[in-house]
Amino acid sequence: MHRALRHRTPNRPAPAVVPQPRTRPVRSLIDAEAIAVLHRAARVLHGDLAELTDRLLAVVQDQEPAYRAAVVADPVGIWQEIHRSLRHSVSSLLDPRGSRDAARRCSWKIGATRAEQGVPLDALLHAFRLGGSLVWQRLVEETSRTAPEDVRLLVHVASDIWNFVDEHCTLVADAYRQVERQLAWQRENRVRVLAAALLDGTSRIADLPETAQALDLPEHGRYAVLAVGGGTGQRTAGPVPGVRVHWHQGAEVDYGIALVGDADLPAVPAGGGLRIGVSGTVSGLAAVGDARAQADLALGLCPPEGGAVRLAEHLPAALVVSRPDLGTALAEQVLGALSGLDPADREVLLDTLAAWLACDGSAQRAGERLYCHRNTVLNRLRRFEQLTGRSLQRPSDVVEVSLALTVRRVLPH
Repeated sequence: MHRALRHRTPNRPAPAVVPQPRTRPVRSLIDAEAIAVLHRAARVLHGDLAELTDRLLAVVQDQEPAYRAAVVADPVGIWQEIHRSLRHSVSSLLDPRGSRDAARRCSWKIGATRAEQGVPLDALLHAFRLGGSLVWQRLVEETSRTAPEDVRLLVHVASDIWNFVDEHCTLVADAYRQVERQLAWQRENRVRVLAAALLDGTSRIADLPETAQALDLPEHGRYAVLAVGGGTGQRTAGPVPGVRVHWHQGAEVDYGIALVGDADLPAVPAGGGLRIGVSGTVSGLAAVGDARAQADLALGLCPPEGGAVRLAEHLPAALVVSRPDLGTALAEQVLGALSGLDPADREVLLDTLAAWLACDGSAQRAGERLYCHRNTVLNRLRRFEQLTGRSLQRPSDVVEVSLALTVRRVLPH
């Protein structure tokens, strides 16, 4: 080891190594001869590009199955594309600096075009490498035909040729992936637009087949909509067993379009404080907008702490939520006479009334729920009747009282 390194202080950092500018290597005489041989053969290839194109097209069709359909669909277009690519490639052998940019643009365009057409990237790269192999093979063939003793010189330029092929394979792949990302974004955005129109009820009839295909849902299936809000984290309602659901993310509420088939929608799990409103069942994608409105109503009935509410099981409350102005007017009409009571006294009467209704009019069971005697329940009910002028023996009055209590429970007051 060098003495300076042996005696260097261990804690002192090693001196920085300053990179030296690269010097361009001077071509040796044998390199110059190799380039001359390459140019002589390349000029022959450039003069017979049509034959070279035919050969490569046949090779690609034979060895790359993914290209066969493309050739069948557009034989002239594929031939012209291969011809342009070979022309730029051979021109780059003759004039690397002057032809470089045009060759790169050509390869980039091919990568972008094939991505738009859905040709697999692996197939595209294979076709490019087949082209590189064919050009190398023809260079060797032409040199062997005219000057067999010079074939050995081509070895000195082989790395340049294959570096060119690798560079353009990278260009093709970059272009392909960029367009692929753009197309994926466009597809996702289109799906989002179609789903939003479906949920808003603004889809055109003519768009329904495209919507069904984009969402992978049948146009004439049976559907329910789930409206999901709240929660402590991301609004994810979790999978619904045996049901295909397309989720659409909104600013405050996420919506799931559920294909329910012939059966009713099974229980929907609601964890993490999620509030989930479940619509009734509708027929066809065209009616999903109606189901979304039902799901929003059901969501409005969910308790603040979370849970799932099916609209079909809470129709009276849904009526109240759908017309809060009328609900508030009804509550004021039925319960307004209690406003003069002490708040605690008023709450006792209303809680007793709600318990009695929940127990199907049984004072005994209502008393057990409220931890009081049945006679206490009956006394409170009689007092309610006296204050409001309503009779709990009259069915129409009971309906109005029940709706008024629902207003009190589901609407802010």
